[in-house]
Amino acid sequence: MASQALSHVFGVSQSLTGRAWRWRGGNMELGNGQALGDDIVRQLLLSRGVAPDDIERHRRPTLRNFLPDPSLFRDMDAAADRIAQAVIAGETITIYGDYDVDGATSSALLIRLLRDLGVEAGYYIPDRLLEGYGPSGEALVRLGEQGSSLIVTVDCGAMAHEALAMAHDAGIDVIVVDHHKCAAELPKTVALVNPNRLDEEDEAASHGHLAAVGVAFLLAIALVRTLRERGYFERRKEPDLLALLDVVALGTVADVAALHGLNRAFVAQGLKVMARRESIGMAALIDASRLKRAPACSDLGFALGPRINAGGRVGESTLGVRLLTTQDPEEAREIAAQLSALNEERRAIEAEVQEAAEEQLAAQHNRAVHLLAGEGWHPGVIGIVAGRIKEKTGKPSLVVALDGETGKGSGRSIAGVDLGAAIIRARDEGLLVAGGGHAMAAGLTVASERIEDLAEWLDTTLEAQVARASAGREMALDLAVAPGGLTPELVESLEGAGPYGVGWPGPRVAVGPVRLVKCDIVGTDHVRLIAAGDDGKSFKGIAFRAAESDMGQALLHGARGRRLWLAGRVKIDDWGSRPQAELHLEDAAWAD
Repeated sequence: MASQALSHVFGVSQSLTGRAWRWRGGNMELGNGQALGDDIVRQLLLSRGVAPDDIERHRRPTLRNFLPDPSLFRDMDAAADRIAQAVIAGETITIYGDYDVDGATSSALLIRLLRDLGVEAGYYIPDRLLEGYGPSGEALVRLGEQGSSLIVTVDCGAMAHEALAMAHDAGIDVIVVDHHKCAAELPKTVALVNPNRLDEEDEAASHGHLAAVGVAFLLAIALVRTLRERGYFERRKEPDLLALLDVVALGTVADVAALHGLNRAFVAQGLKVMARRESIGMAALIDASRLKRAPACSDLGFALGPRINAGGRVGESTLGVRLLTTQDPEEAREIAAQLSALNEERRAIEAEVQEAAEEQLAAQHNRAVHLLAGEGWHPGVIGIVAGRIKEKTGKPSLVVALDGETGKGSGRSIAGVDLGAAIIRARDEGLLVAGGGHAMAAGLTVASERIEDLAEWLDTTLEAQVARASAGREMALDLAVAPGGLTPELVESLEGAGPYGVGWPGPRVAVGPVRLVKCDIVGTDHVRLIAAGDDGKSFKGIAFRAAESDMGQALLHGARGRRLWLAGRVKIDDWGSRPQAELHLEDAAWAD
């Protein structure tokens, strides 16, 4: 048996970020780029858990190969039947969505579908600051009084027992389409479609990684099938369901849903739809994001998604739905420009809250879970800040915006620590006013006087999980190349196993050994470098938000005359006269 030292890639047992390096799959040292193409794609798929006899299905993920029968899911047929009744009878339907990207895209999908079916559905998106997450009973009853006989909640409602009871008592039919964790007792609804229902069968439950927009797409298939069976399309053209995949892809990536199985097919095909620019709102969003090419998967999470989110975070919560459903190009351009401006405002607010939150970190050095709270922090950015703190510390982090006697909190977790389950348990034990979520993210409302109690409880409850998750922190590498092998052709080969995201990690490449020719700070805290190898080839690299980290400081001040291995994702830099490959640095280790 090989020793532990020998199992480490290049003998790196502790990198500059404190991680051991290991191969994700087999040893893939490619030198200057030999064995590009199908061999690399096959190895990447195998190392992500694909069985050897299932390679071709995953190489080009299509809906045909991954789509389940929607009727597998509990209440799906009941939901499709009730909406079909409403469509045929011309009832007033309202879509009640969450204020984030998943909620906006789920709402837009159903609104666009119903429009194609001849029904102009209304929509209601609650204000994040005034109403908070999830359906309120008052809003549901008010919508009923205004004429809505059917309300479909999307990306919310699974735990809204009180609100849905009010709607039920008022005689309003409500269908819940969600993906968040459920309790054993379900709220009163006509139907609750959610792969994460505790009573779901195994095959349906295996799709628990779907975002709400993915569940909504399955409902769309079921609805069209039901209407077809009832002869609705004898004199009407069936809607093009595949045209809705642009919003499915955007919501799936922006909600950080795991990109394996059906989700990967959704995104792969949705990107193709997006590239056709058939949706007026999506085209305007792409243009506002200053993309000069068809969007890639990473653009959905870092360029398009944040703009849609900005409306719910610091602006008007309905902007995202309005943009993604408008049929007026001028209105689309105006909304997209407004969302871009709000996104810039969000960035500034986020920076202020993050700085204040990080000032509290030193006092929590020994805690397994970081809980940071401040009066007057903007609730619209606390989730983003929690994610930044989590990335910086490697521990689950919650950020709470206090407003007098209560606080609104948002948390982000690490792999192996189910934060959503912990928050639900804390709520059940009386530590929270409200709370819920899923494994990697959670939201909560807490009394200000209980903040410290909650912090202690989370630390005690999750300490063992965090310790297990943090023990032997590792950097998984897919391949290694000499600097001369870092080419656009390599990037193209690696993309052959995409799209990549949570649960389907992008390839991580080690390059070296190298010496740093230049290293400095660009922007506020990004480390930019030029590295050269023993083969005489050089390349550019950048480590985002790393200037103050141990790795950043070592690169800036301790690397002179020393050789290093660098590891990260390879991307195309197309700013110059010809495209070049550059390294987005995530880790580094001394080579001698």
